[in-house]
Amino acid sequence: MAIERTLSIIKPDATRRNLTGRINAMLEEAGLRIVAQRRVRLTRAQAEGFYAVHKARPFFDSLCAFMTSGPVVVQVLEGDDAVAKNRKVMGATDSSKADAGTIRKTFAESIEANSAHGSDSAENAKGEIAYFFAGTDIVG
Repeated sequence: MAIERTLSIIKPDATRRNLTGRINAMLEEAGLRIVAQRRVRLTRAQAEGFYAVHKARPFFDSLCAFMTSGPVVVQVLEGDDAVAKNRKVMGATDSSKADAGTIRKTFAESIEANSAHGSDSAENAKGEIAYFFAGTDIVG
């Protein structure tokens, strides 16, 4: 297995309900280490830039509005196959299809307010991490 890093975002629905610690515990129990973390309130421009890949999709505007509706916790996770491990812990985007015990099955309010974002590939993780963190921000 390869040690990887991936981006995780605890979304506004979860920070509003004070779930940051519970979600972090689930990530750590799965063998992921939090090597950088920051609580931020995204601007519209930051949200649009981060989700630019979805600009043509019908949900783009509502996603950006949701992601700027309250604070988020952006973090870098590290571990063996971190991208796949984080995605497994998060569960399916649609919480009704997520496995029991996953973040989204446990905490999601809707498909959009599903409590967590995670990189979908090691390549995308590098770009997503760089969007929020300088290399000196990450302490392994």
